[in-house]
Amino acid sequence: MSQTPNPQPAGRLTISSIARLYAEGKRIAMLTAYDYPTARTLDDAGIPMLLVGDTVGQVMLGYDSTVRVTMTEMLHHIKAVVRATRHALVVADLPFLSYGVTTEASLENAGLMLSEGGAGAVKLEGGERSARTIETIVRAGIPVMGHIGLTPQSIHQLGGHKVQGKTRDAGRQLIADAVAVQEVGAFALVLELVPEELAAAITQRLHIPTIGIGAGAGCSGQVQVITDLLGMSDEFTPKHARHYAELYSIVKAAAEAYQADVIAGTFPGPAESSRIDAATLDEILRVTPTSRPEMVESSRGIPLDRDL
Repeated sequence: MSQTPNPQPAGRLTISSIARLYAEGKRIAMLTAYDYPTARTLDDAGIPMLLVGDTVGQVMLGYDSTVRVTMTEMLHHIKAVVRATRHALVVADLPFLSYGVTTEASLENAGLMLSEGGAGAVKLEGGERSARTIETIVRAGIPVMGHIGLTPQSIHQLGGHKVQGKTRDAGRQLIADAVAVQEVGAFALVLELVPEELAAAITQRLHIPTIGIGAGAGCSGQVQVITDLLGMSDEFTPKHARHYAELYSIVKAAAEAYQADVIAGTFPGPAESSRIDAATLDEILRVTPTSRPEMVESSRGIPLDRDL
């Protein structure tokens, strides 16, 4: 596959743009984004797809899992990312229980992510079990990205963050899931925590791009959580993540330096302050609430006792 960076597009990318990159053999970079300044920066960097993931619950909102995230919260963050971007295809996660329960709810919630949120596509978890839901949403004209392997919304059922598809039966089920998602019209498929050999084999069997996360280099593209990429935490980093910066230590050092300057009285200094000339200041200080309170009171439109 070609390693040449994708050129900055003239307008907003669509699923046809992603299909074109895939057809040209170009690996596709995808990152999560949850806020305006980050999304603006990633868009300027030329990242073709931004995922407003339900990981927002853990990395931005402090929840212990993605299942706590609501549609209202998702829409709030989707709108911010869409406002920030001009080029990237914005894909939005359908949160836990917003799909797959009833056809009507699945369509309504997927539609809201486009009509109200402004996203260009939605992502939902599940293979064969979600095929009917994916087909219904796609038939309504809403692009869908699938997601199999480790599916975080099913973490309680899966028993934790474990690599999926390591046995014969589990591996064959992942292949069946991938084919099912493709056949009902998904434009791409996330493979999460899948052995690299199996992920590569699934990729070779499909005619839609696979986007790996912890699934090896044999996928059509990769997605990473932006806070992992930027090193924004001193806590656990997943094995599949790579820090491309160490912002936690940089931001912490900056905050400590700022606090020290405030305590020492060296911030703000002349460069961060404004001044007026002494004559103007003298004119201002000649009339004060203590010297002539009736003038100040009158200027505020408050009647004095003698006027009542």
